[in-house]
Amino acid sequence: MSEQPSFPIPETAPADETTGRYIITFREDAVTEGLDLLSDQTGIRGLANAADFPDSALDLGQIEAVGGAVFPTLGIAVVTLDEGGFSSVMTSAGEDSAILAIEPETIFYAIGEGLSVDYLQGYRDAVNHLYDKATASAGETGTEKQECFADDTEFTWGLKATKAMKSLLTGKDMKVAVLDTGMDLLHPDFAGRSIVSQSFVPGEEVQDGMGHGTHCIGTACGFKDLNGRRYGVAYESTIYVGKVLSNAGSGASGWILAGMEWAIVNGCQVISMSLGNTNPKPSLAYENVGRRALKNGCLIVAAAGNHGPKPVGQPANSESIMAVGAVDSCLKAPDFSSPSGVFPGAKVDIAAPGVNVYSSVPVDKGRYDSFRGTSMATPHVAGIAALYAESTGKRGAQLWKLLTANSLALRLPSAKVGSGLVQAPSTVDS
Repeated sequence: MSEQPSFPIPETAPADETTGRYIITFREDAVTEGLDLLSDQTGIRGLANAADFPDSALDLGQIEAVGGAVFPTLGIAVVTLDEGGFSSVMTSAGEDSAILAIEPETIFYAIGEGLSVDYLQGYRDAVNHLYDKATASAGETGTEKQECFADDTEFTWGLKATKAMKSLLTGKDMKVAVLDTGMDLLHPDFAGRSIVSQSFVPGEEVQDGMGHGTHCIGTACGFKDLNGRRYGVAYESTIYVGKVLSNAGSGASGWILAGMEWAIVNGCQVISMSLGNTNPKPSLAYENVGRRALKNGCLIVAAAGNHGPKPVGQPANSESIMAVGAVDSCLKAPDFSSPSGVFPGAKVDIAAPGVNVYSSVPVDKGRYDSFRGTSMATPHVAGIAALYAESTGKRGAQLWKLLTANSLALRLPSAKVGSGLVQAPSTVDS
């Protein structure tokens, strides 16, 4: 059976693939001043403003119609500029200006590698058998044997490894946004759940035509499968489904920013983004967005990337966005999980289960499947972050500290797993 990934960043995609538009980052609390400066330099006026739309759910078709859009909570604008306009803005930008920076709008992809359930179960059994044989003598000589986890009829191995299966918390009254390829809104496992959905992909509905988003939502916010096996973490949370990637698995930065604005304005405590590119240099726009999200009480977690040994890519390599690496069921770091990079803040912050992760997929794609990737690790962290938010009332940067302070230290390089394996709080006193 082929082991080719189901949701990879295409090998032919450049790290800085662009749309032709530009992202402008305004100085904090200087959006109005920045828009005036932009107008003076380029003549651009009348940008679509997310604040003018119900729940800040901006219609992305407006970007083409009026030449761009502004996201006031993020302090960001996405605009179409000719060469002269670009040069004028570049000349005006700087730390002392209302416009901090301008950078090309890039393309992002769903991050994940898929393998069928049957293959992975057989592979797991074979590996565990070989591991047991190899470590039997080591145990006899006093060498510590590494614990391995496996799915059973009651829980997935990821819920066991993170102790989510033992937690008394459910994510009740928490809002978790998953910005991805959408969701199968008719999936029977989510019947009766509180779901708020919005598509930011022009011409496509929220309904997930790929499966990546439904799988990530299942891990972060799902509950049990048809046979009673629990696979989701924050199973009583309100799910905010933001479709920011197309059914082909890619999306423009403006779509993602629109989803982030919507999630923050609507009070989501956590945003989960299993998407990225391979650019090792952090984006100033996403760094500022992450910092402003934390200030607004919202923690953003993002996939480190599946292009190891190349370092973590955008947007996870921003200092203010929590980058999530993957571990397997024996708590080893798989080769595909991208490590920390050389740029300031471009580091893996925490790790979570990311190999043979069983979760929901659209009914027409089989209802359940197992995938691997840092995409699968990220929603584990997002769901557990919602549990900490529920139990402690902590938000933003304080929530970040709780996650890393309570993680399980691993005998692995911090460049691969950060502070260690994320662990769920057990009670409301955690």
